[in-house]
Amino acid sequence: MSTSLKIDRRAFLHGLGGATLALPVLDAMGAEVTQELPRRFCALYTANGMSLPKAEHGIDEWSWFPSAEADGEFVFGRSTEPLEPYREQLSFLGGLYHPSGTKADPHTCSDMWLTGAPLHNPKPGTYNTVALDQVVALHTKHYCRQPSLVLSIDAGTGFLSRTGTISYNLEGRPIPAENNPRRIFNRLFRGDRDSLESERDKLNRRIKLVDAVAESARSLNRRLGKSDRVRMDEYMTSLDEVESRLIASERWIDIPLKKQDYSHLNLDATSEGDPAEYYRTMFDLIALAFDADITRSVAFMLNREDGMGISDTFPLKLGLSSTHHKLSHATDKEGQRQFAEYDRFLSRQLLHFLNRMSEYRDREGTVLDNTIVLYGSGASTTHYPRNLPTMLMGGSRMGLKHGTYWRDGETRMSNMYLSILRSLGVEEEGFADSTSTLHDSIFSRA
Repeated sequence: MSTSLKIDRRAFLHGLGGATLALPVLDAMGAEVTQELPRRFCALYTANGMSLPKAEHGIDEWSWFPSAEADGEFVFGRSTEPLEPYREQLSFLGGLYHPSGTKADPHTCSDMWLTGAPLHNPKPGTYNTVALDQVVALHTKHYCRQPSLVLSIDAGTGFLSRTGTISYNLEGRPIPAENNPRRIFNRLFRGDRDSLESERDKLNRRIKLVDAVAESARSLNRRLGKSDRVRMDEYMTSLDEVESRLIASERWIDIPLKKQDYSHLNLDATSEGDPAEYYRTMFDLIALAFDADITRSVAFMLNREDGMGISDTFPLKLGLSSTHHKLSHATDKEGQRQFAEYDRFLSRQLLHFLNRMSEYRDREGTVLDNTIVLYGSGASTTHYPRNLPTMLMGGSRMGLKHGTYWRDGETRMSNMYLSILRSLGVEEEGFADSTSTLHDSIFSRA
């Protein structure tokens, strides 16, 4: 939008069925309305834990967690040292765990990583509870074209204990993830390519189709058994997610996207090709979506638990001797070193993401400065649900102070999640089984 254009803060768009929808906060509304900067959240999950070699092997330098020096500064392990340029913009957190983790099948740790479930009394008919990214989306969606972006290496939802998503809606049902770069790009960025009228027509026809399918599904559901009803509920969740995206697109269709350079994208990259090229393309899409303020909530599942999915073969493509899941169970020195080599590969992809986020600028600071990036796994080693490998990056303009390896004994993961929400300006009283925010941590030294 031209900087000379001034839009009244009470401006409205006409939505579906004649409903009026308040415009989101735009730069064109003037500085008195747009003083607040975007606050974003991105969750990145890798399966099977991280390499924490046995002491008797003498390769402590390959530990994912850093070592500490007398002056208080930590020393990166070899598997994370590619991230050294961002030392002052990241922190490691040790001792985190989910109290319910010990009660669950170890392969469900991806399901509960962002939720803290299963709880003692989940909602009838559900296994899980809402994920952190969706709580963020609930509070930021009115600013964005899309409430959230849910991605994974395999797409869809998978199935219980072998899920293909880490995101769960307010009802605790899995949200289908996307994994095809071209489809993701088209969904996020191609709104400018067709005429507005044509795009409106396509959106309305798709919404009507979703409504028709939903009505048929409700009629069928009354004649199904319990297990089939669960499957239908998951299918309906998928339809609801599609519908919410379409409605969000309709609201924003008259507002032009920020002009960006897409020339570096390889939209033909696939998870069956070069792993580095695929991951970097996906990270580029996330960074562009944040830069254009298309969404402020992203969840990306980099790997799938228990040897499931295409990414299990990535170590073989990188010249390592075994698959990801098998390396995570290695007890010999060479196997544990190779597991750490794969962690190092992931660190290099993460470095690419941080570089992109640092290149893009908000009105004040970089996109990284205004984004909290969570990176970790739902297990430490061999499905062990304690001391979960966790790293936080970015968020300097939200008060996060980095460059530390934080530990305070065993600490509920949900307490950190509540701290993240507070930093994002989301004033929830609690999250999952949280008891407080983190004390004397990177969140409380602003």
